Amino acid sequence: MIWEQLLWMLALCVLPLVLCFLQADADLTLLWAEWRGRRPEWELTDMVVWVTGASSGIGEELALQLSKLRVSLVLSARRIQELERVKRRCLENGNLKEKDILVLPLDLTNRSSHDMATKAVLREFGRIDILVNNGGTAHKSMALETNLDVFQELMERNYLGTVSLTKCVLPHMMKRKQGKIVTVNSLGGILPVPLASAYCASKHALRGFFKSLEAELFNYPGITISNIFPGPVESNIFKNSFTGEVTKTIGNTTQNIPKIATSRCVRLMLISMANNLKEVWICLQPGLFIAYLWQYKPTWAWTILSHKWRQTIENSKRAMPTDSS
Repeated sequence: MIWEQLLWMLALCVLPLVLCFLQADADLTLLWAEWRGRRPEWELTDMVVWVTGASSGIGEELALQLSKLRVSLVLSARRIQELERVKRRCLENGNLKEKDILVLPLDLTNRSSHDMATKAVLREFGRIDILVNNGGTAHKSMALETNLDVFQELMERNYLGTVSLTKCVLPHMMKRKQGKIVTVNSLGGILPVPLASAYCASKHALRGFFKSLEAELFNYPGITISNIFPGPVESNIFKNSFTGEVTKTIGNTTQNIPKIATSRCVRLMLISMANNLKEVWICLQPGLFIAYLWQYKPTWAWTILSHKWRQTIENSKRAMPTDSS
């Protein structure tokens, strides 16, 4: 009788937690920080924030939300016209003035320009408090059907370009003994994802680099290395993804997978930045559940994923475009 009562009490305690988790869109540490942690409105105000990949998607939304926090913004990407558009949106919808936003065109693959770009930011604002490494692209093709040019381009853009820019900014932060380096990775940097071998390779490389860098900065507790691992997000990353060739992109193909709203993803990113969280996962279910399963019970996750992967590959073969978009 006592055991039955204990089991009922345990079930009543666990059931609400399970129900909450089934509705969760981020890891439990991040959700706790959202509920009880520090607010971005308190912690990020008056900081100088440099955002790469700021011309669309997560980068654009991040710029918009930051503009309401009275920060100084540096917007970087390759397309200067799009950066100017994002700047206008920030001025119209945020709390910033013209002098608070620097449009700085930047190509992550042109590594020789990164030092000059860093010096330009320091001349304009005198410091860099937060570097958000958000620039990058993806691809969708079977590994054997993917040209090595695609692997090279993704490693250059997603990995080496990010490492290069970080190495340019880091000495300034080490001199000041403070700063935040925030890298937008992907759950593809944790989980294996079919049809994205080159993309996952670049993201796994990023995770390894920043974990090692964090270990090397043990004498600089004021510098935070933060890795953001979002799942599918409502952005143009799928549209702009390569196929098996760098000259072809996927275009407007429908992705029948649940995607988190960009605004929600960015809000959670800001909360992680305000609370100095070192690794966060942002994803709708069932992706979040699979990420946890892969972290703690990989053999179970493999069994579940293998069936899903077969469906994904078959559907992709039927939907794969044949012409450049």
